[in-house]
Amino acid sequence: MKKTGILVTGAAGFIGSHVCEKLLNEGETVIGLDEMNDYYPLTNKKRNLAVLSSFPNFSFHRCDIRNLEQCEQALVGSKITKIAHIAARAGVRPSIKDPALYEEVNVKGSLNMLELGVKHQVENFVLTSSSSVYGNSKQIPFKENDSATDRPISPYAATKKASEALAFTYHHLYKLPMTVIRPFTVYGPRGRPDMAPWLFLDACINGKTINKFGDGETRRDYTFIEDFVSGFVNAINKPSDFEIFNLGNSATVSLNEAISIVEKTVGKKLEINQMEPQPGDVDLTNACIDNAKEKLGYNPQTSFEEGMAKFHSWFVQTSG
Repeated sequence: MKKTGILVTGAAGFIGSHVCEKLLNEGETVIGLDEMNDYYPLTNKKRNLAVLSSFPNFSFHRCDIRNLEQCEQALVGSKITKIAHIAARAGVRPSIKDPALYEEVNVKGSLNMLELGVKHQVENFVLTSSSSVYGNSKQIPFKENDSATDRPISPYAATKKASEALAFTYHHLYKLPMTVIRPFTVYGPRGRPDMAPWLFLDACINGKTINKFGDGETRRDYTFIEDFVSGFVNAINKPSDFEIFNLGNSATVSLNEAISIVEKTVGKKLEINQMEPQPGDVDLTNACIDNAKEKLGYNPQTSFEEGMAKFHSWFVQTSG
């Protein structure tokens, strides 16, 4: 008998593992794919998989989304009902150093997953994009129909926008039900070690020096992982024709404010190395979440201060 379930790519990663865990807790059967690359330590990804492996309705395959044949082989004996495509090469700054890698993984990889969606005639395909596609938009807060997404300012953002375009093409050609999710700086337990919330906590707790880029007035829409995942899983469970959703907190925090909150949370001052602004970084991210509220019942509740307190508790417990 074929195993019927939801395919989640990037299952061992930060967002992917949380999405898998919520789906599994809801009784779904989940088939996870992950390349297990070394963008950040594999120990983190193995720890995430250890959480998921406790569920009998979870299976995992290590494979590269750039290799369609390999992915198809991993899915022999499975019937995929929905796809949550989360796997990607992340990060604005690394994409400037190696744009070819980002194109291969984020564009070709997404194309391969769309092919799998058509082959399996899935009921819903959820594509994970990025708030980076908005670049330095002047329309605040960012709305899903903003034309600024046609002018990405980093290779990472460009690959995400290209994936969105491919998603619409496959919806148009094959009537593939399609939902595009644009996350806004998601953070929290099991977070990515390359992202500011993790870097700030680690530096503050362990007395390391942190690089601060620019004058600290850049602002981010930080979204706590539990809030984000509730919206994302609702998108999986509610197929749309073709829809794009911002999933953010819809409240901005400056870099200076974030540093202050981390210092207050940890109870120590950060050692700061002042740096010039980085190319490709945007000045502000701010999500308009009206569409997600209306159609997904999305309702983020966690302030950055509350979220960092929860993240700090997990961080100390895990590190200890």
